[in-house]
Amino acid sequence: MATYVAGDRAAFARLFDRWAPRLRQLFVRGGLRNDDANDLVQQAFLQLHRARNDFRAGSALRPWIYTIALNLRRQFMRRLGRKPEQELEESTVEARSGVEDPDANLDARHVRAALAKLPEAQREVIMLHWFEGLTFREVAEVVGATPTAVKVRAHRGYAKLRTHLEAAGVTVQPDPSYVSREG
Repeated sequence: MATYVAGDRAAFARLFDRWAPRLRQLFVRGGLRNDDANDLVQQAFLQLHRARNDFRAGSALRPWIYTIALNLRRQFMRRLGRKPEQELEESTVEARSGVEDPDANLDARHVRAALAKLPEAQREVIMLHWFEGLTFREVAEVVGATPTAVKVRAHRGYAKLRTHLEAAGVTVQPDPSYVSREG
């Protein structure tokens, strides 16, 4: 990011190549359709470009770019006034045709459905912590809360997620990495 801010135009392409797939995945996991996710990725990078001079040298890019992305997602959802959608993804279609392991996709569908049932604050914390691998300190920076508040949201969210998954018949094993990413 520092290279891009300094004027290296090729650095933007490298940033896009690295972060666009992660942001797109974050949006899709958050319940957006593929087209909407792609649009929001483009908007996130437009905002990154516009705010590039506000980026503090030496700061971590990951919390900054996820903050931009989640703010865009919140605005999008408010504008539409609706809950996240569940889109039929290609992997699900392949699973039905017998190309992939149907159990793996079934579990993924259940996880997406269970995530969609969580309150927004808990869903964001879980998406950032579990799926994106951010520490609680980084998640707190992204969502604008204290690390303690983020841990409480995560604990409650994981408990609700487990309940929703078990109600759907999905066996839930404890994740040892939950404790290891306390940061």
